[in-house]
Formats: sequence, C-alpha cells, structure tokens
Amino acid sequence: MTQFATDVLAFTFSFLILISVWLRYTGIMSVLPIENRTTRLLNVAMLFTVCLEPYLFNLVSLFSRATDTIIVEYASVFFAADMASLVIILTFFVHELTVEEKQLIKPELVEPTRRVRNSMVLSAFLFFLTMAPQFWQWRILNIPLRFYLWLIPVLIFWVGRLPEEPKTANLESAQKQKAN
Repeated sequence: MTQFATDVLAFTFSFLILISVWLRYTGIMSVLPIENRTTRLLNVAMLFTVCLEPYLFNLVSLFSRATDTIIVEYASVFFAADMASLVIILTFFVHELTVEEKQLIKPELVEPTRRVRNSMVLSAFLFFLTMAPQFWQWRILNIPLRFYLWLIPVLIFWVGRLPEEPKTANLESAQKQKAN
C-alpha cells in the first residue's frame, strides 16, 4: 500500500471517530436542553478534545515510518487520554438524560440509556487503561498492543447507540403540539 493510501486510510479512521462523536453529541443535545455553567464548560472541553483528536491521531499514524518512536509513544498516550476525556464528557451528558427527576426522556428509555452510559464508562476506562506503558511495549506483529486495544472502545461506542422513541410516537407528539 502506498504512503498516500495509508495516510488517507488513517485520515478516514480519524474522521469516522469524529463523525461518530458528533452524531452521538447531536443526539444527546437534541434532548438535553440544559444550558448551565457545567454544560458550557464541558462543551468547551469537548471542543478542545475534538480539535486535538486529528492532530494526535496523525502523530500516532506515523508509527510505521517514524525514526524516533518516542514521539509516537507519547502521542499515543495523549491520544488515549484525549479519547477517554471525550467519552467521559459525552458520558456525563448521557448521564444527565438518565436523571429521572429531570424527565428529559421517557421512563421506558431511562434503563436502556443507562446501559449506553455504562458502556461509555467502560470505553473511557479502556482508553485510560491503554495509557499504561506496557501496552506500548507488548506487541503483536510488531505493533503496540495499545493500538489493537483502542478498537474495543471504538466498537463499543459505535455499537452502543442511544435508544430512540418510535417514529410514530414522535409524529403523534408533534401533532398534539400543533393542536394545542
């Protein structure tokens, strides 16, 4: 595979991470109308982590051609921390949806949303775990185990979708609002 194709593949993977985060974020924020100091601060922190992700991922993708791998090693630690932070922020937002007293989602969606929240906590923990030095030193096919382990939280994140209301319920709700 040419270097250009490898770079495009790496960029595509980074883009898939960002689009997944954006889709999850917009899904959460369409239901979470709370605008307070904590939410604003977390939105700013999330914007920072989203901006860092392509830069750090680009450094990590230099692994196969870097002569000084210490830069890639440090970048990979920071990438794992960045991804864990990003997931933790989203987890906080999802948690806010599950607070029953706020009644932000239907009662029957609370438990499935909590399961999504819990899977996101697991994803963040796995990213944090991969920051340990041994996950750089242990290798499969001369590639740090850290890189392989990152696939697990990414898959958990992609598979663990937020539950949605049935489309007919949304239509009925919109019709009732128009009638009032």
